[in-house]
Amino acid sequence: MFNKVLIANRSEIALRIIRACRELGLTTVAVYSEADRDALHVRFADEDVCIGPAPPNQSYLDTRQIIAAAEVSNAGAIHPGYGFLAENADFADICESCGIVFIGPTAEQIRKMGDKVVAKELMKKAGVPVTPGSDGVVSSFNEARSIANEIGYPVMLKAVAGGGGKGMRMCRDDAELERGFHIASTEAANSFNNPDLYLEKLIISPHHVEIQIIGDTHGNYYHFGERDCSVQRRHQKLIEETPSPLMTPELRERMGEAAVRGAERVGYRGVGTIEFLVDANRDFYFMEMNTRIQVEHPVTEESYEVDLVVEQIRVAMGEKISYTPEELKPKWAVIECRVNAEDVEKSFRPTPGRITGLHIPGGPGVRVDRAVYTSYTIPPFYDSMIAKLICKGRTREQAIRRMKNALSEFIIEGLPTTIPFHQKVIEHPDFVSGNYNLDFVEKMMSVKPEAPAAKLTLQRAGEGEESKVEEKTEDKVVESAAETVAPSGDDQS
Repeated sequence: MFNKVLIANRSEIALRIIRACRELGLTTVAVYSEADRDALHVRFADEDVCIGPAPPNQSYLDTRQIIAAAEVSNAGAIHPGYGFLAENADFADICESCGIVFIGPTAEQIRKMGDKVVAKELMKKAGVPVTPGSDGVVSSFNEARSIANEIGYPVMLKAVAGGGGKGMRMCRDDAELERGFHIASTEAANSFNNPDLYLEKLIISPHHVEIQIIGDTHGNYYHFGERDCSVQRRHQKLIEETPSPLMTPELRERMGEAAVRGAERVGYRGVGTIEFLVDANRDFYFMEMNTRIQVEHPVTEESYEVDLVVEQIRVAMGEKISYTPEELKPKWAVIECRVNAEDVEKSFRPTPGRITGLHIPGGPGVRVDRAVYTSYTIPPFYDSMIAKLICKGRTREQAIRRMKNALSEFIIEGLPTTIPFHQKVIEHPDFVSGNYNLDFVEKMMSVKPEAPAAKLTLQRAGEGEESKVEEKTEDKVVESAAETVAPSGDDQS
């Protein structure tokens, strides 16, 4: 269907897509802002087009500039990566109207799964477990109170069009619900131009587990197992792994089958994830569907020895999925740490700047996805992620040991990074034992060092990307908010 792909993204995901396209014999076109003129994705693409100034809304979020670049370069397809325009249904529509293949799901599928109420109803019809709550939008506080008293507190109010934790309020009684309803509705209206809310029962201290799925245009739908993303700070995943510490073969089978049913119900095309909360009893509940490739896709690729980006492109070309269900078995334990340019001691404040020294770890079972180099300047306009460090082993214990070694070898000079944070997590007894959930990071950050030698004092995190976290009480309660694109970031997953 096409032989040239324009990549409407930047940094490491753009490089990842370039490599996949080359494997398929496809020509690539990089687009870049003025701030990314010296970026590696620009250097390694076959062609490149500048699409505007540094601010995302004048470049990577400017659909007119991107479509113009595709037409000028004669690109037959656009790969959005993650973040930016990846889950923008209007952009998918524009691509189709211009005769350009959008490498992802259809605009209709993006819209359906981006609307929390519609998505939940579709999953219910597919027989996927959903969290008890309202059947749709709650139009008033009185209606919300009636539902809350029926299902029992605590509950979560969530914006129908929400994401990034905005328009979400945890409520433990009628008084909190009344205050929260007005605050969440106002916040949703200001953030999404849509004040509508719905209500769900809260799941206390769960795991956040996502199932990687793929569907093609020939009626094939498969899953690639799970990723546990429970090590999160507010609105941002920090560490992902597979298999999940709480997973059993029986639970994986049930969750995988549920995710496939959900994908079939939507008629989903391409790669995506079905997100679940899993409680202490291993009961799971649908949160949302992410209709794109995710930051943490290398975890699945390394565990299952597959190439998800190549499969994503092949499906967009109208081909069948090249794997069979019998081949889709986990072979490795895999852990990914997101290395960000952030100052952990200052509430994870982003620290853009120039990298003056860089040493990348290596060895068996070590993968590093990155687009930085010595003397590269991390711009202040986009996501703060520097690299993704992925380590695998025959056992979880081996994967952890390799991650410890790799983190100790990962040297980035010139600016603070999250490497010290990851070292602390990887050696924490609760993480090592697999005894953690979505409470983990907050509890760890609340523990003060016992001696001056423990220099790393972790505090409550600041703003970030996609997560499913709402921090209100000591009983950490988490619910879903769609991974949406922040104006300044690449991925909000």
